[in-house]
Amino acid sequence: MGEGGARRKGIALTDRQRIAWLRLIRSDNVGPSTFRDLINHFGSAESALEALPDLSRRGGSSRAIRIATVEEAERELEAVRRFGAVFVGIGEPDYPPALRQIDGAPPLLTVKGDLSIATLPGVGVVGARNASISGAKFSAMMAREIGQAGYAIVSGLARGIDAAAHRASLDTGTIAAMAGGLDQPYPPENIPLLQHICEGRGLAISEMPFGWEPRARDFPRRNRLIAGVALGVVVIEAAIRSGSLITARLAGEFGRQVFAVPGSPLDPRCAGTNGLLKDGASVTTSPDDVLQALAPVSRIDLFSQSAIEEPEDDGRHMAPPPNDDERSRIVEALGPTPVDVDDIIRHTGLPASSVYLVLLELDIAGRLERHPGGLVALSMIE
Repeated sequence: MGEGGARRKGIALTDRQRIAWLRLIRSDNVGPSTFRDLINHFGSAESALEALPDLSRRGGSSRAIRIATVEEAERELEAVRRFGAVFVGIGEPDYPPALRQIDGAPPLLTVKGDLSIATLPGVGVVGARNASISGAKFSAMMAREIGQAGYAIVSGLARGIDAAAHRASLDTGTIAAMAGGLDQPYPPENIPLLQHICEGRGLAISEMPFGWEPRARDFPRRNRLIAGVALGVVVIEAAIRSGSLITARLAGEFGRQVFAVPGSPLDPRCAGTNGLLKDGASVTTSPDDVLQALAPVSRIDLFSQSAIEEPEDDGRHMAPPPNDDERSRIVEALGPTPVDVDDIIRHTGLPASSVYLVLLELDIAGRLERHPGGLVALSMIE
């Protein structure tokens, strides 16, 4: 272990590309999956930005799409720089390699701290905010020993289990995934902890705009970051309805191993973890349970996997867009029930490029919903 942080591979974005990427991801109706599809189709963020108004119109939007300006992107870049943070693109050396592999990985992360921690293999440690004393102690023990084995401990900066895991891994490497902008930590009581993380052997990461104050709906995205950065997730004390179970579910969807610490059936804080065990999570009572299970996975070279790249031809080889009849056939094949894009291609008999372009048009117009597994559906909210 430990070598993971040394394999820093990737291609740095130019200043011009970074501005264009930031503008694109900050524009209306452009999420991570849409961002990737736009780059794949148009070849570059600059070309995609030029195409957005026409895509939105062809997709049926009744109003002009808001496109982030160069000035807005430059202001955010400058604010991030003054804060002591940087933007890291998905193909750059300091982007967490495991996160790169998930569907809809954030094309840009704002990060602050020791960038070498980003490329260590990660283990998520999450659990109850109202943790018991024994739960917090066990979290610290797990984080300390797993960290000493060469892993970065990934958590969400919450009270309880998260905070205990971060504190115990300050010397070995810890990553705090945040629900808001890097300058909007939550809860406020953990601001000193975040400062220790950023000033020591740690890293804070966020995909949200700088200055973004976290809302309830932003925390599942934070949980997604934890599950994506980590090779496995350890859950310690989680109630039936808790964010930790969202993290565990996402980890399972990403092909990560889920570890659950059994607890008393009389303690509601353990109902979620005990439920995970019934559903097939690995029983975890010591750090060795995690280290032995992840040893083969941690040796996989995740840097060899795909990232978003801008080809030199800038997408100028593109086929012409489909005609109105072909577009109608694709839209008619969609409905409120999520379907696989390959099924749309087979059903319509149209080229894949035409189907993907029409889906992009609908997406940019706000008429497409994306679902796990790459499924899509027509939005019923007009």
